[in-house]
Amino acid sequence: MNAMRGARAGMRWFACLIIAIASLQLASFRPALAEAPLTAFAARIAGDNARTRIILDFREKPEATVRYIGNPDRIVVDLPATNFSFPTSALAPQGLFRDIRFGSIDATHARLVLTAQKPTKLVLTDIRKNDEGEGYRLILEAEVTDSETFAKLVASEAWNAAAYNRGKEARIEQDPPPSTTDFVIAVDAGHGGIDTGAIGRTTHVAEKTITLAYAKALVADLNKKPGIKAFLTRDADVFLSLSERVTLARQKGANLFISLHADMLSQPNIRGATVYTISDTASDRLAEAAAARENQSDEVGGVDTPVAPHEVSDILQDLTRRETQAFSISMAKAVVNQFEGQIKLINNPHRYAGFRVLQAQDVPSILLEMGFLSNKQDEELLSDPAWRKKLVKLLVDAVEDYRKPLLANGG
Repeated sequence: MNAMRGARAGMRWFACLIIAIASLQLASFRPALAEAPLTAFAARIAGDNARTRIILDFREKPEATVRYIGNPDRIVVDLPATNFSFPTSALAPQGLFRDIRFGSIDATHARLVLTAQKPTKLVLTDIRKNDEGEGYRLILEAEVTDSETFAKLVASEAWNAAAYNRGKEARIEQDPPPSTTDFVIAVDAGHGGIDTGAIGRTTHVAEKTITLAYAKALVADLNKKPGIKAFLTRDADVFLSLSERVTLARQKGANLFISLHADMLSQPNIRGATVYTISDTASDRLAEAAAARENQSDEVGGVDTPVAPHEVSDILQDLTRRETQAFSISMAKAVVNQFEGQIKLINNPHRYAGFRVLQAQDVPSILLEMGFLSNKQDEELLSDPAWRKKLVKLLVDAVEDYRKPLLANGG
């Protein structure tokens, strides 16, 4: 009898334990359910040059906030984290809009960016429950307006941009770079989130996917080298403005900034890698066009990009900028030297132009176009893990070549 009581007690204890574990698992699962992104499963657009309507269908009820940005004129609709499961073609630009982008910004936010043909405003932003079936509709009704009205809409948002920029500057001043004897390298995976970058002609792979894979591999290999500490500006499919990338590098005390890209050209026969450094004047038309494309990242992401003040009036800042450019050129040459005979290079592989992501005055920076997704051969190689391993190894070798004279001089 006592044995039976003991057995029952043991079973009760075991059952309580199972229930407790299940409760804990359920509790840990609930936040995941609560934080699950919304699903936008369909979209459509219709209209003309006077009035255009956009409708997005959601499974869950969304929340939306709207703001306006000028130069170029854009309407930005911010949403909670959203999975856009409809094809891009469903929102092909028409009517009042010459470009429409949508995608994630980070783990908790998504965005719809409408670039207008002419000054445009929303006269209706409504969320309605579907009359038949489940789900909700986000309705955006836009109509043409005058420049003065649009300027007032932009001005009403100006304080947000100013506060955001002041906050970034304050973080840089309040959080000095960590003290370290390591050589710190910021590895920047170009594009991300709503900004897909180029799209491969054959594989349809997004540039943002290519750059993140190469950036992760590069950081992993760099961190195997003694005396080097590398980090990613982004480690997931999220959007970062160009200034945020520069800010992250400076905050973490980067001694070198490497931004990775895989561009698209209208001439599919052009292939090979290119290394860019910053300059007020472009080296050639190809470099000028490349900088213009890369600088559009903020426009695509719905970010207001204020004109940077010209700071060369301060002689110390000017000297710092010149010294940084000299180091950037040295790193670019190290990459070209390592790639020669190993990685296909375009003619005159070191070029320069006004890339905003290379604008840190005190961090030597290069932008590497690893190849062109518009070229079939480059596209195949960029998606090849063996090729990625080879290119990354040569990049690591270039970093070590660049560091040698610095170490010799005690830097």
